[in-house]
Amino acid sequence: MSDIKENVLNAIGNTPLVKLNKINVKNIEIYVKLEYYSPGMSIKDRIALGMIEDAERKGLIEPGDTIIGKTSGNTGIGLAIACAVKGYRFVAVMSAGNSAERQKILRALGAEVVLVPQQPGEEPGRISRKDNDAVEKKTQELTEKLNAYRPNQYINSMNWKVHQHTTGQEIIRQTSGRLDAFVAYIGTGGTFVGIARALKSFNNDIKCYPVEPGVAAFLAGKKVITTQHLIQGGGHAVKPPFWDESIVDGYIQVSEDEAIKTARALAKNEGILTGFSGGANVAAAAKLDDSLRPGSIVVTVLPDTGLKYLSTVLYE
Repeated sequence: MSDIKENVLNAIGNTPLVKLNKINVKNIEIYVKLEYYSPGMSIKDRIALGMIEDAERKGLIEPGDTIIGKTSGNTGIGLAIACAVKGYRFVAVMSAGNSAERQKILRALGAEVVLVPQQPGEEPGRISRKDNDAVEKKTQELTEKLNAYRPNQYINSMNWKVHQHTTGQEIIRQTSGRLDAFVAYIGTGGTFVGIARALKSFNNDIKCYPVEPGVAAFLAGKKVITTQHLIQGGGHAVKPPFWDESIVDGYIQVSEDEAIKTARALAKNEGILTGFSGGANVAAAAKLDDSLRPGSIVVTVLPDTGLKYLSTVLYE
């Protein structure tokens, strides 16, 4: 009976690390962490549970309370799962431009979903900074109206701490510490900051590269052409509150076309179905092929499953 989990929350994390065998690189090896193995099928399950349990320890919430979250979908799904198990009411606030699958999953898990229309002039399916700001405003209004507790992944230190103490440590253990570089797409910044801090603490020579859309390479100091793009969950030209430049060894940009092409290649050639940001991460990792020594190991994460994007252009 030792392999039986007490509840589904105990199935979060400890996701597999898989070597890619058919990606077009000559000098490096790319390994991906399949975060869709967690119950909510994304890396955000980790921080959702971490933020809820942190609030419980601090006496900020108790069963029956209302939890509210601004989300592009994945963190909301993680929070919905944690709230379902622990007995909280959960309200998810998200842009109507996010994929329909995420909305349906949230409702299936018992969440109340508040959709914020995309702003005038913004293109359906491409969540811009304007759209993101509108969701933030609505979340603030509802937090006060409902007297709800907002974990707020954007400023909550558990966002990066969870990754420093779980995801990062798993990567070190799974590679026996034999990795040379790490890349991750920047949304809230928690995944990159937490994992990079763990890796740098273990071996400061491990290179860590944030990934941004080419049209919105804000952190890299480049001109922001537009925040409208298909790589959901980030690229809004905003510096995360807990951003740490000291762990950055360089920036990588990818286009939405590169992200889509790579995600499709992963599905067809590796049997791995991931989302836009997963495609972006692997495309970014491949760009290190010419800059690292032969035989270098590059690790990245596949934040979620492509099943959440079947209504989008990703797998047309």
